[in-house]
Amino acid sequence: MRIAVNGMGRIGRLLSRRLLDLEGVELVAVNDIMETDNLAYLLRYDSVYGTLPFPVLHRDGLLIVGERKIAVFRQEDPSRLPWKELQVDIVLECTGKFSSREGAAIHLAAGARKVLLSTTGSPEIPLLIYGFNQHVLDQDSTVISPGGCMTNCATHILYLLNSIGIESAHLNILHSYTSRQELVDAPHKQFRRGRAAAESIIPVEIDLATSLERLMPPLQGRIAAVSTRVPVANGAMADFTVQLKAKTSPREINSLFRKAAQHEYKGILEYNEEALVSLDIKGNTHSCVIDGTLTSVVGNHLKLIAWFDNEYGYTSRMIDWLFYWKKFL
Repeated sequence: MRIAVNGMGRIGRLLSRRLLDLEGVELVAVNDIMETDNLAYLLRYDSVYGTLPFPVLHRDGLLIVGERKIAVFRQEDPSRLPWKELQVDIVLECTGKFSSREGAAIHLAAGARKVLLSTTGSPEIPLLIYGFNQHVLDQDSTVISPGGCMTNCATHILYLLNSIGIESAHLNILHSYTSRQELVDAPHKQFRRGRAAAESIIPVEIDLATSLERLMPPLQGRIAAVSTRVPVANGAMADFTVQLKAKTSPREINSLFRKAAQHEYKGILEYNEEALVSLDIKGNTHSCVIDGTLTSVVGNHLKLIAWFDNEYGYTSRMIDWLFYWKKFL
């Protein structure tokens, strides 16, 4: 597969790093409006995942990463990108700016065969969570959304819990700060996002409940969610408070997730009974890691905790999508 990445932010750069080592995948181009020398620097030196073990140079319109040569562009308008000439099979659209069907279609018009978003996308784009509903992928689909990191964590958990029956679910995702927050206090249309990210615990509005209801219509009107940003650079802890339709026990809940991790959700969901903190999840490829030590039940009221690396786990699912989609190319 010949892959291009549009948008070299946190997800775009991590994907690019990981694609360098994958057999059967060739990263042929990247595009971002930042200065190319800055892009080369950020691709090699990463404050979360460390330094690449080889130099990253740029010259003559190329990024030279070790022995690999990757075309690099600084084009704000995707319609001007040479995807046809480069024979691009899939564009990984990681800017967040072209998440509607109309926007993503610009890549198709430029010659790409498929577009995989790195976000939930607009309602007309199929929302497909790997490990949950990838089997409904239409052969003729040209643009899909793999959801976001929080959706990939929560979908599998709620689906399994609904085998018992869910009356209601409140989700609080304690999440590392992101680029959509400010380093120091500054104006922002969501006032709290404008407060200094490394200095406070900051609740922010998210659309997670809407995405989960799209995926699981029987839970319509039964889910609420908030994200609480905390002063760490990576990692997240999902706190599920669920009112179940039947009485259960921590042992039964843990058994449900342990079995799922060993069988139908192997590689997607992990079960753990060690004393983890968020730093221990860095580089974990699973969409969620159930912390069995923190499961508690009072009557029909369940408290469930799951960890996930919001960048590495999510890019792992995007990579899964590349290989799943390959058979449709």
